[in-house]
Amino acid sequence: MNLFDFQRHRRLRRSAGIRAMVRENHLSVNDMLYPVFAVEGEGIKQEIRSMPGVYHFSLDKLKIEIQEVVDLGIPSVILFGVPSHKDECSSEAYSENGIVQQAIRMIKADHPDLVVITDVCLCQYNPAGHCGIVDAESGNILNDPSLELIAKTALSHVQAGADIVAPSDMMDGRIAAIRHLLDENGYTDIPIMSYSVKYASAYYGPFREAAHSAPAFGDRKTYQMDPANSREALREADSDVVEGADFLMVKPALAYLDILRQLRDRYDLPIVAYNVSGEYAMIKAAAQNGWVDEKAIVMETLLGMKRAGADIIMTYFAKDVARYLKEGN
Repeated sequence: MNLFDFQRHRRLRRSAGIRAMVRENHLSVNDMLYPVFAVEGEGIKQEIRSMPGVYHFSLDKLKIEIQEVVDLGIPSVILFGVPSHKDECSSEAYSENGIVQQAIRMIKADHPDLVVITDVCLCQYNPAGHCGIVDAESGNILNDPSLELIAKTALSHVQAGADIVAPSDMMDGRIAAIRHLLDENGYTDIPIMSYSVKYASAYYGPFREAAHSAPAFGDRKTYQMDPANSREALREADSDVVEGADFLMVKPALAYLDILRQLRDRYDLPIVAYNVSGEYAMIKAAAQNGWVDEKAIVMETLLGMKRAGADIIMTYFAKDVARYLKEGN
């Protein structure tokens, strides 16, 4: 007979079957959003040095990659373009024959049911590597003049066939500007996936190598958020909801799970967690050194994002997760 009264929580952990019965959160391939990098040229499949297993693809090689994504059952991709030409007006961002626009048309021709999302930003397309127009004299990033080009870029993506546009620039008013221009051109049914809460984070280093988008001077702290702030995140998200956003994203995810939870508790819109390049690279490096079990830590990490409130997880691990799930995890 027990000397003490206590709860026996382990009863619900005693077998794999019971644990599966009472599991509260589940990862699904339908949660995955897979980022891909399109570059100009032919025959290019070049691994990104700081992101093992992630590549730059020319369109002919991207066609093969997208077929693999579809075969794995991943329902959506987000396109990042790396142009060969950059100018102060970021003209390749909204060119009819820009690399993203070409990639959209190719993917939708082959796989009309695959959801194609596009990153909308200017940083890859101008020599300064900033997400808006740069004032030549002061070096300031000009908010309002940037809105026209950002909206114009979004419109060009939709005209090429994009299903969803995802502005990542963090200029004030960008959601309203995009929504207005899309509606004005008859695209009232195109959703906007806003990078609503995007921090000025050290976790982006590998991505800047991948997108060739490192700032040529200064940093992005005047338009991306201070990592110390959480109330500010709610103000940013509130603005985007009012302006017409259909999804809200938190970027990065791993160090900002508290922010994910706050957005989940506050809004009914779908919440996206961006499992960013630095998070990916840390796991890959540790796994390659034999310090962690890659599969186990990937699944645990992404499940934590799901548990914090994410409906969609944008991750470079998407193909791996799809395979793990097919294997029965």
